[in-house]
Amino acid sequence: MSLSQAQKKAYRSIGHHLDPVVTASENGISEGLLAELERALNDHELIKIKLAVAEREDRTAVLDELASASGAEVIQKIGKVALLYRANPKANPKLSNITRFENHHGRR
Repeated sequence: MSLSQAQKKAYRSIGHHLDPVVTASENGISEGLLAELERALNDHELIKIKLAVAEREDRTAVLDELASASGAEVIQKIGKVALLYRANPKANPKLSNITRFENHHGRR
């Protein structure tokens, strides 16, 4: 699903104002976490997640596994927060962070 640098930049701009909707902790990746991630990506397309994991290498591994399991693309990772994107052509325009932003700013 490779995004262009311009798309990633636009999504980082949108993501800057988002709050984390999913938190991954030291407990590892559970079915519940994957289900919540799936729901959030379906609803919002662009989401911020919090990685409550102490070690940087472990955070990277958890993030890579979450992205791989969900089919999402990592847009940005700063410290313990990451921005993930997965397109949903049937996303609810009232929930999608992408559609809401574009409609609000007169794009599309």
